[in-house]
Amino acid sequence: QYHCTHVNQPLETSCMLLLIMLGKVFLDFFMLQVRPKNVRVSFMGYFCVSVALFDFTLLLSICFIFCFEDFALWGVRFTKYHICLFTQVTSLTYSILHYPVYLVAGLDYYTTISQTSQFPKRGQKLLYVFAVVVIWISGFFCTLKVPAVYEELEIQSAVSPQQCPVSASLQSYSVSCAMVLLLGTALLARWREVGTTLLSARLVSFSSQPVFMFSYTSNSSTCCRWQLLTRLLICFLGTWAPFVVLQVLVLLLGAQIPAYVDMNVPWLYFINSFLLAAVYWCRCHGAELAEGMCSTDPFVSWKFCFVPFDNGNTEPADEPSAVIV
Repeated sequence: QYHCTHVNQPLETSCMLLLIMLGKVFLDFFMLQVRPKNVRVSFMGYFCVSVALFDFTLLLSICFIFCFEDFALWGVRFTKYHICLFTQVTSLTYSILHYPVYLVAGLDYYTTISQTSQFPKRGQKLLYVFAVVVIWISGFFCTLKVPAVYEELEIQSAVSPQQCPVSASLQSYSVSCAMVLLLGTALLARWREVGTTLLSARLVSFSSQPVFMFSYTSNSSTCCRWQLLTRLLICFLGTWAPFVVLQVLVLLLGAQIPAYVDMNVPWLYFINSFLLAAVYWCRCHGAELAEGMCSTDPFVSWKFCFVPFDNGNTEPADEPSAVIV
């Protein structure tokens, strides 16, 4: 079933839409450029590239129509009205892609978490490409063929030409609520352990690089799953804390972000890290996490070196024990 909510303040000019898409495309390709090149490929990685390419294609289309205003191509007349139409179709498509994308990405990590090879087999890469293509085709099919969505598009098209109302995704909103709720619950359950671990942090040099060392004492009375949760929270929030705060503010203020904006590469990498943390925690007993799995996430290092400082010696050990989480 299709769900969407209307943004209260619609886009009013093609120029504003052009500037928004320009900023989004720049941000998409910036994130793809700064990510490490030695990251093991995954479904989410392929989908992030597809989102960036689709946004770039939409930007080129908007620019072309904006510059020539009224022209015919392949027997179809294009006007500034099509700028709004393309944006509405994109918003409706993006708004229904969140659940299937996150489900497929989660299943991908759950089934491949123990793989250490950075380069999957060719069949696996082709499967990722096939899954991305199927998701995009299904999304556009639902947008253009499902009666409820088609009626929604006609209602939006009936608005005054000076306005361009777009949709906000209910799927994205529900995912944000679920993530904030889960993170808040985890922090409430482990806030003491997280605080103790952070207070023990020391900045030292290891292999000519600055690293954080955390004092850690094994507690046999604490479940391994709960100890792992503490480390996952530190890893995740150490990178994405500003993004989590932003999500909380958006939810508290009730801001409705257009669907063509909230489906972006930084958001997908944020979801990617959350999915990896969830899979690590679910499979802490069922998977042997090896060194190669640390390269799955482009922006979060899921490995800690816990070196006890009980003896007062601040010199790092030659070969500190690595705890993979």
